[in-house]
Amino acid sequence: MENLLEQTKELCRLYNIKPARSKGQNFLISEEIYDEIITAADLKPDDVVLEVGPGLGFLTAKLSARVKRVIAVELDDKLAEVLKTRLQAQGVKNMEVVNQDVLETPLAPLLKGGEFKIVANLPYNITSIFLRKFLSENENKPELVVLMLQKEVAERICAQAGEMSLLAVSVQFYARPEIVEIVKKENFWPEPEVDSAIVKITPHPNPLLAKERELFRLVKFGFAAKRKMLKNNLAAGLRLEMKIVEERLAIAGFNPKIRAQELTVDDWLKLARVFA
Repeated sequence: MENLLEQTKELCRLYNIKPARSKGQNFLISEEIYDEIITAADLKPDDVVLEVGPGLGFLTAKLSARVKRVIAVELDDKLAEVLKTRLQAQGVKNMEVVNQDVLETPLAPLLKGGEFKIVANLPYNITSIFLRKFLSENENKPELVVLMLQKEVAERICAQAGEMSLLAVSVQFYARPEIVEIVKKENFWPEPEVDSAIVKITPHPNPLLAKERELFRLVKFGFAAKRKMLKNNLAAGLRLEMKIVEERLAIAGFNPKIRAQELTVDDWLKLARVFA
């Protein structure tokens, strides 16, 4: 870790980079964790990898050595320039740096319609919108996503019945998430306030339901007020009489006192059918 820490500090000094907490710029300084990310991504020589938040390029270099092509999307102008300079100096040729906001970048021309994997060290405040973009909105969906996330967010995404949330349902509807490794905050510089986690997200090969919009309308109503029972939230959101909601819950096989966090994705699919 000391070697990577010194290299990171030296690069920041050389290029006058002052890591900004507001941009989530906490650089990973552990070779072991980089290797965990590489292993989780299950890389093949003909893979195309979309790397988001490549920072100083330590992971980018490792990815480039193992795959056909890396598209590194970096929002920060200075970091993007450093990335180009460093990796060109190392002779890396199968890498393209895109100095843009990944949430606003048209990716189809870059990916050319082919299969791709995502490896990302995301600013934690864009996790939900990033996942929505790539799991539900993009026509060309990734075959695998490996993310470094805040530990608490990772646990929410991978939650089981009893602790489900709108975020958990939204991700688990489209994919199977799993926590690969908890990453202690000491593995970053500057050290963040919280621990992180490597999360592997494997998209489902086929959509679970044709009427996604109707399902998520129901889910949003269900989670509208955390402390209320599901029937209260659904009655208010759908503008239905309580008696009708209770009857439909019974038809789907649920206790009338159940709360939204107790339902799995499969449970929501059952509800969507009776409330259709």
